[in-house]
Amino acid sequence: MKTLKTFLIVATLLFASNGIAQNEDDKKIMSDAENAKMKILDANSAMQDLFDNSAGYVIFPNVGKGGLIIGAAAGNGVLYEDGVAQGMAKLKKLNIGLQAGGQAIIEVIFFEDETALAKFKDGDFEFDAGVSAVVLESGKAKKAKYKNGVAVIALPKAGLMAEASVGGQKFSYESF
Repeated sequence: MKTLKTFLIVATLLFASNGIAQNEDDKKIMSDAENAKMKILDANSAMQDLFDNSAGYVIFPNVGKGGLIIGAAAGNGVLYEDGVAQGMAKLKKLNIGLQAGGQAIIEVIFFEDETALAKFKDGDFEFDAGVSAVVLESGKAKKAKYKNGVAVIALPKAGLMAEASVGGQKFSYESF
């Protein structure tokens, strides 16, 4: 009986420490997401309308992508509703096609209505091939428009890649 209690205590501590470590990772991603939002608004203040009026949005502050014919992208982000963080999201993409280079970007997906947002939260969300993002560049005002309930913007951070599609991206979501 004493051995069982000791085992349960050790197991509880191990699981608790893993939860704390994940929380620290989440806090870092959340901080990066807030900084990314500020960078987007600095690049194009017209994006404030999307942040204020969408049903929700997910910010991926550090999406790494690269490829030479075969390409991949990945990133972690935060889902917001009414400006309040609701959970963590992951983005993954693998594709084959004409592409070359590597790049780090900020990607934001805006959801036009509750239906599109619910689809994302249910894990039943991915972009069809050929969907592209509005690429924001400092000093150039571009307006993202909703298509099939979502609008996507990207802000390059570093690198250069000859490919601007977000088609084929798959997502996962976990609420707090």
